[in-house]
Order: sequence, then C-alpha cells, then structure tokens
Amino acid sequence: MKGTIHWVSASHSIPAEVRLYDHLFVAPRPDEAEDWQTALNPNSLEVVRGARLEPALAGADRGSRFQFERQGYVCVDERDSSPSRLVFNRSVGLRDTWAKIESKG
Repeated sequence: MKGTIHWVSASHSIPAEVRLYDHLFVAPRPDEAEDWQTALNPNSLEVVRGARLEPALAGADRGSRFQFERQGYVCVDERDSSPSRLVFNRSVGLRDTWAKIESKG
C-alpha cells in the first residue's frame, strides 16, 4: 500500500483542532486499584488548538478517516466538527519504535 506524505506551508494551510487521545488508565488493571480514580491517566487527552492542515481537508465529511504523519489515525469529529470549525480525533496512535529503543539503552 502506497501513501503520500504532504508538507503543508503555513500560508496555505487551514486551522483545525486536533484531539490526541491516549490510554485512559495508567494501570493495566484499573479495576484492581483501591481507588479507580488514582489509575486515571491525567494525560489521556491533549487538545491541539491552532493545528495547521492540508487545505483539501476543508471539505472532509464527518466520520472520514485519515492518517496524520507522526500522530496516527484520526477521524473527523461527528459532533463538534463543521466546515467553519474542523475538529479531528486521534483514534489510533502510531507505534513508537524509537522510544522503545531509547528505553533499552
């Protein structure tokens, strides 16, 4: 499967909000924690306001899916996105092979 990587210049890009979801819990078995709230990941959502995207995404339909380079797979938010305010949600992150190599060193 071949893909195309797009470099986007700031002057030709469009603004968007990108929500980068991560694991909800820091513990592999949060149900075993004394208090499940202590197992919550405080960084489970990072909201990037003012992200700059390829202009072709301006007409993306709600629910459409894309891969954002170095971020993972995203979809257009079903509820919050509109033509005047694009919102994308990361559904699957990419594997970070480099971080695994660094942690072994």
